[in-house]
Amino acid sequence: MARPHKSRKISNPPKMKGFKPYGMPMCKIEPVILKYEEYESIRLVNYNNLPQEQAAEQMNVSRPTFTRIYNKALKQIAKSFVEGKAIEIEGGNYQLDKDWYRCKKCYKLIEGLENHSKCKGCTAYGENELLKLN
Repeated sequence: MARPHKSRKISNPPKMKGFKPYGMPMCKIEPVILKYEEYESIRLVNYNNLPQEQAAEQMNVSRPTFTRIYNKALKQIAKSFVEGKAIEIEGGNYQLDKDWYRCKKCYKLIEGLENHSKCKGCTAYGENELLKLN
């Protein structure tokens, strides 16, 4: 019997739910799923310029496991670019290190309930308008 997977630690969830190719209607696009831990691996290595060893420590996984997650993320992004598919960021085996919420109206990402305030143009007011991530 295989050992259960350890949850990958995510420090900053994505601000968006995904991307779509410019100039193509969504009804004709099949999405590619990018898991939260795959997004985090790209963020840590390519955006924060961390070496894979350090990024693996931050995600609480071994370096070989991190490399597998990172390579799968690159493959999914390449597939999206080459085949003109949308990217949807969802799911995976992850654990957020803080409580994060997304406004159901404007999709703004909020770290903790105490930080929620009505943003410009948003009609959301209370906690019932927030969706807890994970």
